[in-house]
Formats: sequence, C-alpha cells, structure tokens
Amino acid sequence: MEVAQPKDLQEDFVLAKRRYTELGRQKRIFNARNRIIGGDTMAWDAQVCDQNIKAATEKAREEAFAAEMRQNDKIACISENRERRDRKNLCKAINDFQQSFQRPETRREFDLSDPLALKKDRPARQSDYDAWNTISGMQKFMGEDLNYHLRKKFQEEQNREWSLQQQKEWMTGRENQKCAEDLYLKTRLQFDETAKHLQNLETATRKAVCATVKEFNMNQALESAEKKIQERKQEQEDNLAEISSLLRGDLLSENPQQAASSFGSHRVVPDRWKGMSQEQLEEIRLVQKQQVQEKLRLQEEERQRDVDWDQWRIQKARATLLFERQQQRLQRGLRRALDCSNLSLAREQLLQKEHMKELCTNYAAEDYFTQFNTGSR
Repeated sequence: MEVAQPKDLQEDFVLAKRRYTELGRQKRIFNARNRIIGGDTMAWDAQVCDQNIKAATEKAREEAFAAEMRQNDKIACISENRERRDRKNLCKAINDFQQSFQRPETRREFDLSDPLALKKDRPARQSDYDAWNTISGMQKFMGEDLNYHLRKKFQEEQNREWSLQQQKEWMTGRENQKCAEDLYLKTRLQFDETAKHLQNLETATRKAVCATVKEFNMNQALESAEKKIQERKQEQEDNLAEISSLLRGDLLSENPQQAASSFGSHRVVPDRWKGMSQEQLEEIRLVQKQQVQEKLRLQEEERQRDVDWDQWRIQKARATLLFERQQQRLQRGLRRALDCSNLSLAREQLLQKEHMKELCTNYAAEDYFTQFNTGSR
C-alpha cells in the first residue's frame, strides 16, 4: 500500500484543477445556447484575484523568512563577538599574571643564568648584603645581619600589602565577572523576547493568510454551487417550456384544424395535412416522454458528479490545512530544542569560566607560597 506524499497530493490537486477548468471552458465553448463572443471577464477577474492572493502569500512568507534570517545573523554575530571578547580577556589576564608574578627575576635559579652577573659582581664582604658573602666564605650566618629587625618588619609589611592587593584584585575580578554575567543575562533575555515577538508575528501572519485563503475558497465554492444551481434551474425551466410549447403546438399535437382550407370543409391544405392515426401519435408521445426522462437522468448524474467533486476538493483542502498545522508544530518543537541546546551551551561556558578562574587562583596561590618560602630562606 503506497502512502500519499504531500508532493503527490499537490500534483493531484493541480491536475484536478486544470481538468475542471478545461471542462468548464469546453462547456462554455461548445454550448450553443450560452456561448458568447469575446472574453470571459469573470474568469479574468477570478484569475487576477488568485494571482493577488498568491503574491501576497509569497510576500508574507518571504518577509517572515527574511526576518528569521536577520535574527539568526544577529545572534551569530553577538555570540562570535562575545566569544572573541572572552578569549581576549583571558589572554590578557594570563599575560598580566605572568608579567606580575612569573618574571624571570623571581626564580630561584635566576642567579645562575643572569646575563648581568659579571656586572653585578663585587668584592668580598663589603656589607651584610654583599653578593660575594657566600656560605662557603662563612662571613655571615642566618639571623646575624645588622638590619634584622628592619628586614623582618619590611617583610611583614610587604606580605600584608601583597595580601591586600590580592584581595582587592580578587574582589575587582569578582565584580567585573558579576557585571559581565548580568549584562549577558539581560542581553539573552532581550534576544529571547525579540525572537518570541518575531515568532508571534510570523504565526499571526500565517494564520491570517490561512484564514483569508480558506474564506476565499469557501466563497468560491459557494458562488460556484449557487451558479450551477441557477444554471441548472434555468435550463430545466427552458427545457420544460420548450417541451410544453412543442407538445401544445400544432406541429406535434397534429391538430386537424390546421389543414382546413378556406375554400370549403371538404378541402385541405396539402402542406399542413398530416394524415396520421391516433396510435402513431401516441407512440410518438411515448418516445418523447422517454427522451425527456433520459435527459433528466443524465442531468441528475451530472449534478451528482459535481457534488462529489466539490466534496473531494473540500477534503483535499482540509488535508492540506492539517498538513500545514503539523509542519508548524514540528517547527515549534525544533525551536524549543534549539533553545534548550543554547541554554545548555551557555551553562557549560559558565562552568568552564568558573573552572578557569579556580585554576588561575590556585596557580597564583602556589606562586605566592613559593615566593614566600624563597624569601624566608
């Protein structure tokens, strides 16, 4: 069993419409009684109306697609700019951290690879801070320098300043991150509201177009049915009038008075005298009645075919409308799935940022403890 596809239904509808139009044209052309010379203005007006409705539908659909494309481009540009800005801020933070806490001068083995070691070289033991005062020389021991109290106080003050500076930088970074997150949430809500508004406009436009097309089709069907009924009624009346006129006329009634001559009752007019018997007349009337009944039967069959065709066309239009509604439901489901995916991606990016922040904080704490241990030694 084959399943009817939307494309097959559309082709069947087009073929049926073309066949119906051709039958109507043949009926107008080959009907000697109702045929006219010149153009069919009513058909032209109907075609112009159909073209206008089709053009309006296409224009509304193209405008909706253009609005959706502009919205998608805008969202993509904003996402790209946000990602580029976050990458730039991360690189800047890493460079600032390296320049502030990972300079070459702060390494323990820097004195072994110092390019200015010879320029900094001095004679042995000029002061407590003499570079030549090494451990092997045994000139100074730990805690025997002259500025022990000042050095300890300076180290405590320096540690306190470093701690305050780190706290201040941490608070500043936290405030900046909070502001950035608030701005991102506001922008995201604004985009969602805009997308919702555009979707509502698109849905309203489609509903209006569908309602207009449905109303137009119903009006066309009612007008066509009314026109057919009037034409059939007028044709029946004309046929009955013609049959009645023929039956009551002198030609078919075989009135013997029409053959009476003015020269006497015993003479007749040759071209008017029928000379047929009553049986022959009865047989002719019976045949005429049979012909009338056959014609009425054919007209009834034609009317039944027209009614069946109208019902089939209405069912086709209803199936097309149901298919369009199903497509709309599928589009709404895809839009919800896309929104959920975007929300999950935003959450993953937020978790990644928090993880990077914790890593940076851990690295800074490790460098700080390393420098502190080096200064203590």
